[in-house]
Amino acid sequence: MSRFDYASGTLELDRYPPGAADDNLQAWDAADEYLLAHIATLGAVAGPTLILNDSFGALACALRALSPYSSGDSYLSQLATRHNDRQNPGDDGEIHFLDSLSPLPDAPGLVVMKIPKTLALLEYQLYALRRVATAATQVIAAGKVKDIHNSTLQRFSDILGPTRTSLAKKKARLIFSQVTAPAADSPDRCCVWTLEESGYQIHNHANVFSRASLDIGARFFMHHLPKGLDGTLVDLGCGNGVLGLTALGQNPGSEVHFVDESYMAVASSRINIEINRPQDMARCRFSVENSLAGYDAGSVQVVLCNPPFHQQQAITDHIAREMFRDAKRTLRVGGELRVVANRHLDYYHQIKQLFGNCTTLGSNPKFVVLRAVKI
Repeated sequence: MSRFDYASGTLELDRYPPGAADDNLQAWDAADEYLLAHIATLGAVAGPTLILNDSFGALACALRALSPYSSGDSYLSQLATRHNDRQNPGDDGEIHFLDSLSPLPDAPGLVVMKIPKTLALLEYQLYALRRVATAATQVIAAGKVKDIHNSTLQRFSDILGPTRTSLAKKKARLIFSQVTAPAADSPDRCCVWTLEESGYQIHNHANVFSRASLDIGARFFMHHLPKGLDGTLVDLGCGNGVLGLTALGQNPGSEVHFVDESYMAVASSRINIEINRPQDMARCRFSVENSLAGYDAGSVQVVLCNPPFHQQQAITDHIAREMFRDAKRTLRVGGELRVVANRHLDYYHQIKQLFGNCTTLGSNPKFVVLRAVKI
């Protein structure tokens, strides 16, 4: 837990899950400080307050008296915000949570946005915002100077209206937009491409990793998936679900679960099964979840995992380690974990220490595929 001193008060904040990440990493950044300092100079807000992409709840907790709506694509960010809200109890206001695919509140008075990592998600959110914003809506965005490009500002200008930026402070910058552009329909919600190996049409919402093509790690992993197994198979951190989709055809006796902390990822996985293997929908499950927290011990036969090695902007392996621990807990005796990873990551020794065994199923100059069996 760290003390966050901002323009209007003090909060005690954790990254999430508490204690899992590097203690040197904070649950806020200079962009959060800059936003809150500017908001403290504003007068009364007429209309709902909307917060977009609040990583760990620093903004929502600081603005709770305004009863803000907090919208984003990360379930972990929502859990972090709820956790930090409980740590900083107050008598005023309430935080309302929206997932990234839910409609935004009409006629917001104040919109506070952290710039997302992907331009596709930014564009999606700006179009969603333009559908509900009015000329009276105050739009204030923030991010690191290095993450605000001419293309970023052009999206604000094209979709919302005239846009300007502030001076940089602690390597962060604010963006101000005046909502004057005519309301317009957003482009297609999903990017669609063909998986060459099978001819499947793969649909990807805006925030799905490797949105426009099959990522090279998943392509390599596809050649090392289990075949002919029964029981429950989990595509953990499923993204667009291409691994689970492939595993469905190779394991006709299995039930395949698609699990991710991204709402857009799970929605994309569902679409990809409905479009490409509608006959298998009855043996599929789709869950927005924190790793395998919702699964009982000994309930799973196989876990497939292509783990991330970053959280927000920070490079870290704690999410992968949590996935490995959850896999061991939820696997049956004799069940297996299969992982694809960049060669430079030390997952082999981590998995071997945890499971007592680990074998390499395949390797190339960039990736390895690892297998561990619960004994």
